[in-house]
Amino acid sequence: MKRAGVLLLGALPVIAAGVYFAVPDDSADTAAASSSSSATARSDRDDAKDRAEREREADDALIADLPPGLAAPAKKELAQQLVSSAENSTTKWRTAYGSIEDVGDGDGYTAGIIGFCTGTHDLLMLVERYTEDHPDNGLAEYLPALREVDGSDSHEGLDPGFTAAWKAEAEVPAFRAAQEAERDRVYFEPAVRLAKLDGLGTLGQFVYYDAMVFHGPDTDAEGFYGLRERAMAEARTPGQGGSEKAYLETFLDVRKQAMEAKRPGIDTSRVDTAQRRFLTAGNLKLATPLVWEMYGDTYRVP
Repeated sequence: MKRAGVLLLGALPVIAAGVYFAVPDDSADTAAASSSSSATARSDRDDAKDRAEREREADDALIADLPPGLAAPAKKELAQQLVSSAENSTTKWRTAYGSIEDVGDGDGYTAGIIGFCTGTHDLLMLVERYTEDHPDNGLAEYLPALREVDGSDSHEGLDPGFTAAWKAEAEVPAFRAAQEAERDRVYFEPAVRLAKLDGLGTLGQFVYYDAMVFHGPDTDAEGFYGLRERAMAEARTPGQGGSEKAYLETFLDVRKQAMEAKRPGIDTSRVDTAQRRFLTAGNLKLATPLVWEMYGDTYRVP
């Protein structure tokens, strides 16, 4: 047994040498393969980026040839009035820069012209971007707390001073401009752009915008993009050759289901007695005058 052991020990250098000399060759092959794979991956990423940029350029060209729709100044103003009737119970949306309260929906504080929430990331993004340009603003000191409560309904680190700080900052023209810019960047512009690419007119563009505001620009089942995917699985968009009215009916059905699933018993006025009312009337251009109801109150725009 010992001799066998000796023989094994004597053989080890040979085996080790064999392994030693084999490893560099394998490593070289592996390294070459890895390098080739990395190069291919980079090439694929570059190709994908180029395709995406070309597609975006083509989309931009397509949109440039379309009517302004909801992006026209008067229609954009109307869109803010409609959303404000749902978010702040007034069509005078410019009075809402300083609004802030916890409405008990699980999203923490809801604030400002579009209902930015401490629990849904958009209020945090607003304050972060605003602070980059205005580091000495009255909300900057709350950024650590805002990051901590993001995704929850907690007020920890915000009470008791945050609401007063928000209202005070809302008197600053730069913060008002920041709210409008963030609204457009996160909600209005992406919604209108995608609606146009889907072949939707002014009403459809508003339907997308209001859904983006309420459900958020998320891809999960309850987010805007998830709702759109579900609607497209049931009806074709006008861009796909479908009926605009039929597609919007489907989208509103899907959206209402999502609202009720998330918050049973929720008032769905913004769908039922506003957007669906316009759709039923065939007002695909969202032409004024408009009359709608929101939470039992009647609103009119001449």
